[in-house]
Amino acid sequence: MDVQTSAVADPTVEPPLKGMARRIAVLVVLLAFFMDILDGTIVNVAIPSIQNGIGADYAAIQWIVAGYALTFALFLIPGGRLGDIYGYKTMFLIGMAGFTFASAVCGFSTTGHGLVAARLFQGATAAIMVPQIMSMIQILYVDPRERQHISAYYGAIAGLASVLGPILGALLVASSLFGLGWRMIFLVNVPVGIFALVAAWFALPNARSPHPLKLDLTGTVLALLAMSLLTFPLIQGREQGWPLWGFVMIAASFPAFLLFAWSQRRRDRIDGSPLVVPGLFRYRSFVMGILIAGSFFGVVGGFFLTQTLYMQLGLGFSVLEAGLTGIPFSLGVAVAAGASGPLLVPRFGRLVLTVGCFVLAAAIAGLGVTADWLGHDVTPVDMIPTLIIGGIGMGLIVSPVFNFVLVDVPVRHAGSASGVVSAVGQVGTAMGIALTGVVFFGRLAITAQDFVSAFVWSTGFGAAAMVIVGFLTFFLPRYARPKEGVFGAH
Repeated sequence: MDVQTSAVADPTVEPPLKGMARRIAVLVVLLAFFMDILDGTIVNVAIPSIQNGIGADYAAIQWIVAGYALTFALFLIPGGRLGDIYGYKTMFLIGMAGFTFASAVCGFSTTGHGLVAARLFQGATAAIMVPQIMSMIQILYVDPRERQHISAYYGAIAGLASVLGPILGALLVASSLFGLGWRMIFLVNVPVGIFALVAAWFALPNARSPHPLKLDLTGTVLALLAMSLLTFPLIQGREQGWPLWGFVMIAASFPAFLLFAWSQRRRDRIDGSPLVVPGLFRYRSFVMGILIAGSFFGVVGGFFLTQTLYMQLGLGFSVLEAGLTGIPFSLGVAVAAGASGPLLVPRFGRLVLTVGCFVLAAAIAGLGVTADWLGHDVTPVDMIPTLIIGGIGMGLIVSPVFNFVLVDVPVRHAGSASGVVSAVGQVGTAMGIALTGVVFFGRLAITAQDFVSAFVWSTGFGAAAMVIVGFLTFFLPRYARPKEGVFGAH
């Protein structure tokens, strides 16, 4: 996840860090990044245990996963602006402290609603912390060649955390350290967070942007309102039997989005500091790119949640079996992602994304066919070939998609564009969980808790959505080669 919510223009750091001091500083911020990615992937495998432990209903389960992504997305760009204004170290410490506190509250929650509230707060504090990481890397490594070297570690850490999340989550839940069970997936953040806070206090330099953009509070509130009006009834409405207020809220979300768009144009004219730069939407590659990225992460987010519930509650897999079953998928992602960016995309262009979408769609559909064919007799071995193929499909997309989104974006809008892309990916995850949940949990209600049937239906929905995303890739530029003066051009 490349988060660069605002440009860092010649920040003042006195004295500049070098040698061991600089290496320690970058290790601290990369540790924080690892924690954030890990926390986004570690929860899924523990969902059934959480449900049994505190009696959370299905709506709460969706909020526990989607709520984190939603608040992270909505506060990501404001979090970057706060760092520009008040200092990157200051906001990193505030974000890390809040994230650590929220993790403790999550770990000691005794009700579904309490855990949901803590997860929402955890996502918001992560959004304050994470933008400062890329800003710090820009400050610590002024030389672009050095920064590129560190960015490679940044990407590798994201991949490693994504792979380790389900496995570590399964191990923590299964081992039930100190008898805490699922609570350990949150409480493990507390000692790590305290260590990162102390290390950051001493290791990180003080810096801020000399020309920070203003904080767009109105835009932030309107974005939060619009997304809440759309997401809340999709998740909560099904639990309430689709009451009238749900449809009213969904209808009201559209004028709320229009009001947000109007506020961004007005803010851009007044002081040039909107949350989202309206000019970005003049570039077809950007518009289609964020639509593709949001839809892609939505399908993947919904699939991972329903697959976990299917394996543990439908097939009776232990939490450790469910966690280890995801390894073939992760290996497929790692191999394909490593090859797609440097080798395949320069030669085949957007065709790599197209093929990736169709391969992932075929894999999701294949898992549905396997479930329908074998019923409750599916074993982890039965899933391995399809999961490897699905991982390869995802790896072909996840690595190069952001390059296509940003291919036409001018350098002056690079910060805003990167922040929007990252936020859209998180919003897509939240929306995907909500929409897939409508299909999955709706089918559960019809079939008297037949998780196999519900999974078959949800995979059909996910595969169809991914096929549509594949066709949308034809609207992207043929190659991700930025023109001179455009973000990413050399």
